[in-house]
Amino acid sequence: MSFLQFFVWGAWLITIGTYCFNAKGWTGAQFGAIFSTLALSSLFMPALAGIIADKWLNAEKLYGILHILYGLVLFYVPQVNDPDTLFYVIFLAMIFYMPTISLSNSIAYHILKENGSDVVKEFPPIRVWGTIGFIVAMWVTNLTGSKANANQFIIAAIAAIILGIFSFTLPKCPPQKSIAKDASIMEQMGLTAFKLFADVKTALFFIFSMFLGAALQLTNMYGDSFLSDFGNIEKYKDSFVVKYSTIIMSISQISETLFILTIPFFLKRFGIKTVMLFSMLAWVLRFGLFSYGDPAGGLWMIILSCIVYGMAFDFFNISGSLFIETTTSPTIRSSAQGLFMMMTNGVGAFLGSVISGWVIDKYFTTAGVKDWHDIWLAFAVYALIIAVFFAIFFKHKHDPNATPVTLTH
Repeated sequence: MSFLQFFVWGAWLITIGTYCFNAKGWTGAQFGAIFSTLALSSLFMPALAGIIADKWLNAEKLYGILHILYGLVLFYVPQVNDPDTLFYVIFLAMIFYMPTISLSNSIAYHILKENGSDVVKEFPPIRVWGTIGFIVAMWVTNLTGSKANANQFIIAAIAAIILGIFSFTLPKCPPQKSIAKDASIMEQMGLTAFKLFADVKTALFFIFSMFLGAALQLTNMYGDSFLSDFGNIEKYKDSFVVKYSTIIMSISQISETLFILTIPFFLKRFGIKTVMLFSMLAWVLRFGLFSYGDPAGGLWMIILSCIVYGMAFDFFNISGSLFIETTTSPTIRSSAQGLFMMMTNGVGAFLGSVISGWVIDKYFTTAGVKDWHDIWLAFAVYALIIAVFFAIFFKHKHDPNATPVTLTH
């Protein structure tokens, strides 16, 4: 499940920018709008799917239905030649796909607990297979010559249909159905997860998740296009980086597999605040190294940036998910995971996608040529500002002797 969950995304997520810029010749603003559909769907679908899984429908069945619908929509993408139409098509695909990320976490957590496993210890090695799936998908897309054409969506669609069918063979994950008959409307609809905002620490966690969420997808949006654009420079046009840009970018996901395995140690040793601060500082390095890297003398910077990505992405996403899992009531856990997704991949990513596309067009593009050095430098400064404010305002005292899974909301 974990392998295919991210294979069906990795087949096109990193290369859709190359497809839109190089194959279609669309602008940064047009691409930013298309990419923002990931965020728009995350504003409501993960939370809604979490509510359905908490209250009415087995999580594994809902998960399977959503993947089948996602695959069917992707099959239509090759027929689209207009950026406005592609916006709506990708938006529909994301409505079906985005909630499956948090659902896959909830399903994995449920199955582990039913088998008496320690979630904090056992989940990260399972999640590694998601990263492997993402890597394999990127390699398949690059090596089949699909990074600049619509075949990348066909690859994802086929795998999504397979995953959807497979999902119905997973162990049953029934709704909690723990709401009393005289429960309030908020409880009946599963909206009690929003009460988490009443707690100052949790509210700040969600707010900073939103701000960092604005940076999470930037290298996914522009990374492959950035490396491919070196092909416009004579001395770099035949370089390995240009020809196999998606494979170079996959080093980021390979790094993820290593950093995921270190999360239990870092959480136990440093606690959630420090681990998330490590993530924010890693994003500063990720963007800064891209700013100064090139396919020749600066190749080491590009590779190091991809290695740093593992810490930047995992320490935020996986640790954040585990933080929610270990600090919320079981009756609202799927809803809370959906809320975390909404703030990061929803509100934050939407702002990051739309604003970055507009800013790049207005300030960093001249005669159709993008100033990638200043683009990445601007992103690095943004991440640094978020890290400083997080260190100052998010108050959390870590007890290294505490057992994470015993924490309750």
